[in-house]
Amino acid sequence: MTGPEAAELLQRADALAEEAARLRAQVHGQVPWAKDPTTVPESGISPPGPGEAEGHARAILDSTTRIAIIGMDPDGRVTDWNTGAERIFGWTRETIRGQAIERLFTPEDVLSGHPAAERRRAHDQSRADSERWYLRADGSRFWASGETTPLRDPGGDLIGLVKVLSDRTEEHRIGTALEETETRLRRAQEAGGIGVFSVGIDDAILYTTPEFCRLYGLPERATYPAAAFEVLIIPQDSHLVSTAESRRRGDLIRDVEYRIRRPDTGELRWIARRGEIERDGTGRPVRFSGVARDITEQRYARDALATSEARYRALFEAIDDGFCIIEFFDGPHGPASDYVHVEANPGYERHTGIPNIVGRTLRDLAAAEADGWLDLYGGVLRTGESIRFERAFPAAGRHIEVSAARIEPPSRRQVSVLFRDISARRAAEDALRASEAVARENVERVQLALAAGAIIGTWVWDLAADRFSVDEAFARSFGLDPTVGREGLSLAQVIETVHPDDRDALTAAIGTALAQGGPYAHQYRTKRADGLYYWLEANGRVEHAPDGTPLRFPGVLIDVEERRAVEAERERVTEQLRSLNETLEQRVVERTAELMRTEEALRQSQKMEAVGQLTGGLAHDFNNMLAGIVGSLELMQTRLLQGRVGDIERYIAAAQGAARRAAALTHRLLAFSRRQTLAPKPIDANRLVEGMEELVRRTVGPAVSVEVVGAAGLWSTHVDPSQLENALLNLCINARDAMPDGGRIVIETGNRWLDSRSARERDLEPGQYISLCVSDNGTGMTPDVVAKAFDPFFTTKPMGEGTGLGLSMIYGFAKQSGGQVRIYSEPGEGTMVCLYLPRHLGEAEGVEVVPDLSEAARARAGETVLVVDDEPTIRMLVTEVLEDLGYAAIEAADGASGLQVLQSDVRIDLLVSDVGLPGGMNGRQMAEAAQLSRPGLKVLFITGYAENAALNHGHLAPGMQVMVKPFALEALAARIRNLIEGTG
Repeated sequence: MTGPEAAELLQRADALAEEAARLRAQVHGQVPWAKDPTTVPESGISPPGPGEAEGHARAILDSTTRIAIIGMDPDGRVTDWNTGAERIFGWTRETIRGQAIERLFTPEDVLSGHPAAERRRAHDQSRADSERWYLRADGSRFWASGETTPLRDPGGDLIGLVKVLSDRTEEHRIGTALEETETRLRRAQEAGGIGVFSVGIDDAILYTTPEFCRLYGLPERATYPAAAFEVLIIPQDSHLVSTAESRRRGDLIRDVEYRIRRPDTGELRWIARRGEIERDGTGRPVRFSGVARDITEQRYARDALATSEARYRALFEAIDDGFCIIEFFDGPHGPASDYVHVEANPGYERHTGIPNIVGRTLRDLAAAEADGWLDLYGGVLRTGESIRFERAFPAAGRHIEVSAARIEPPSRRQVSVLFRDISARRAAEDALRASEAVARENVERVQLALAAGAIIGTWVWDLAADRFSVDEAFARSFGLDPTVGREGLSLAQVIETVHPDDRDALTAAIGTALAQGGPYAHQYRTKRADGLYYWLEANGRVEHAPDGTPLRFPGVLIDVEERRAVEAERERVTEQLRSLNETLEQRVVERTAELMRTEEALRQSQKMEAVGQLTGGLAHDFNNMLAGIVGSLELMQTRLLQGRVGDIERYIAAAQGAARRAAALTHRLLAFSRRQTLAPKPIDANRLVEGMEELVRRTVGPAVSVEVVGAAGLWSTHVDPSQLENALLNLCINARDAMPDGGRIVIETGNRWLDSRSARERDLEPGQYISLCVSDNGTGMTPDVVAKAFDPFFTTKPMGEGTGLGLSMIYGFAKQSGGQVRIYSEPGEGTMVCLYLPRHLGEAEGVEVVPDLSEAARARAGETVLVVDDEPTIRMLVTEVLEDLGYAAIEAADGASGLQVLQSDVRIDLLVSDVGLPGGMNGRQMAEAAQLSRPGLKVLFITGYAENAALNHGHLAPGMQVMVKPFALEALAARIRNLIEGTG
């Protein structure tokens, strides 16, 4: 109900009250003729007669319908009832007359005896006021207010009572609602700590509520001088509150926060005040009203939050970890197809190498990689599941652990990303993996050796106590007396059965091992229980304490009896072959067959040295190639002595071809062991496949069609191109062999972005790779064949037609290059083999052109090359090439003599050295020692086998390169020139 409506009802209630008073006056004879009919009013009008007066009184009583007038006898029975009573209560005069007055009251009032009490009060006090609920004839209730007064005769005796009341139901409802509203307002003020006030502009009187007084610590009063309130504001904030002058001008702050000093407790409190100026019709300010509330706790919390945020910001800026928040938005590529960096700390740039990241979008930064990042972080946004992965950031030179989590609620479309530098951890893990790989290889070698029966005994020698612990096989190999046991043996007891001719050398070898520490290997003969001497080889390692004291000497025994016998036999047969080289061809064939039988015996003996599987597949090929080389050289010698030089070129070509085939088999062995020295460079796989296409077509033959599908925009990769060519050719040959009746080979390249799941399925790290796949429509492979396809020496080809090293070589090359190889095959449907190689962030190198030796660049005046190799033939060949090209060449046979030259004042422009050198110093150690006195010395390593330990696991320092023997002399000349000029 609105204010005007309430005011109107109150006015109506007042009017009804006035009318009731007038009627009561008439009833009680306060009108003169109602009391005394003989009285003449001053107006001169004659009073009515007795009958006329009674009718006149009845007319007066019935003249109002809004007031109920009820007459009662002293016992409370209704004697009279006016028209207003009929309208209000609903009973007619005839119906209600004679009824007890209790019929008009509610049951609860009747039960409590209220009607009788009201009559007694009216009798005793001449008036009984009442406001309560009454009953109508239809049983409904209404609220009425009125009074009951007594009627007395002239002698003062009670002859009845008159009850006058009016229906105040609506007014009662309004009053109750107003009271409830005021109660709710008061409770709201108390609960919310809100005080209401107003200040008169002219009188400066502050009108307050109780809650306002409580807020300011003032006694509860309705008014205060405004000045009494203003003095509570502390001086620092006094400029924020209104004054009498500012209120008169109407110039004050609408919303303000200030501090007061409460007079009751002396406590400092924060108050928030909001107010408005009320103006009259002319616009003049007349009143300033508003509300106030205590915000001390909120202000302290807000200040604490600001302090916390400042500390967070300082921590956010100071932490080394990188952090950013990204927010997804809908773009031209679809919903949530891009995101923008909305916040980042300085650590972000340090970890990623990307400056000024805030405000930049993903597609602006890395459009080519956007889909991969959107898949990663978009999944976090969609599912709410956090992720963690690792990624290299080459721009910053770091390896970073990235974790991402959704910022709630999802409607914010934000993801937080934390970057943590784990470069040191990754380096440690890589070192650990490398160490574990070496350990695994050693374990595998031992297991192979054990399986082949090569190890025939083990020992552990406690050097401080001179106590041997040996196994039963060792005791048998040394012919030890079983009664002395296998524990607590002394050195003298152990070597008692060593052949007298070998004992001094054994003692000297043991002394050297104890003094120097490290690995130990020595061959000697021991007498066994049958009284015969047998050759064996002892391999072990001396372990020293930090102060150099020898502690333990564990080792194993290897049976080399048959190998020594076979090697002696081979030397005998080889000598016979040399002496019989010019005999009849038939004898050569016979002796060759005998040699083959001897080689077969050699292969059987080498099984005991854990290399039987190698010779089983490759010895035949090596012997054929060696026979071709040796035979060609001997025929060349014979023809030269005979003066027949016409066939020399043919013999040279035959020897070179056999040598190249032997080199290819060597590379297969090195690739299988994954220890070959690679010469990786950035290459374009499409260009490499294109260069190999013609060779592949010739190799697979006309019955097999070859299709090449090169991906556009193919990334480059950093691998050894010759090894990749070899892998491709091997895969194509395998595919051809799987299609004996002809078929189709497809060579396909592609770019691959592997997420965590895809990378895990391929045993790779997540990231970017290129793929090189060779597929065929041949016979396919069963799952058990696929499972063993990469095992060394495993082949499905007939004996003699394959070594089983092809796929092993490819597997070793892929793993050493940081990639992987996988086979996908179905029997009868065909096979696809895919190489996955890491992407290289850079351009591929062009094709290296090797000039003819006659066209090789000549040396400049005074340029000198030092050649260090323990093989005289290699030194001779390299020196000859150098001198032909005009270089001054210096030779050295080992690392010590080479280092002596390098530490002299002789001019050295390039060092050409073998890796494995005698004398305790390998080529790498010699080069590094020389660079201390010759910084920037250029070095070319030439090696015939893998030396990862010397070459830092295949990775060379700047200014160092490697060539694998055998190599073309033209390539050697070109490499020497490029290194000296600094272009290699």
